[in-house]
Amino acid sequence: MNIIPISASAGITGFESPAAEYTQLPCNLDQLLVEHPSSTFIGKACGDSMEGVGIFDGDLLIVDRYVTATHNDIIVANFNGEFVCKQLDIRRRLLMSANDKVLPVVINDFDNFTVEGVVIRSIRCHRPSHLLSES
Repeated sequence: MNIIPISASAGITGFESPAAEYTQLPCNLDQLLVEHPSSTFIGKACGDSMEGVGIFDGDLLIVDRYVTATHNDIIVANFNGEFVCKQLDIRRRLLMSANDKVLPVVINDFDNFTVEGVVIRSIRCHRPSHLLSES
């Protein structure tokens, strides 16, 4: 894959030709985005509870099961039978949202809670893809 680095900020009216700094990196998207291929899966974010950390409804989440979750990591977890994407507050045993409208959730001893993996990357698709359709 050829990668053309383009530096562009919001509100610009133009930028130099991308061909002026054409570069080919010696790797592909898998190598750029996935650190542990055998323990990585891709999920799709649903809802607006993680918008404060840049994860929006429909974004793709690259989740690594090899990585050990640490305090304040963004994780995918199974919480009482439901898959959730939250920020993990280990010290207070809370699942935190990145949206002020959504309250933290306490992880009690009686809850069925397992960390499925750490979100190491998120990807926003700006056009629909037939590969991601839910039909």
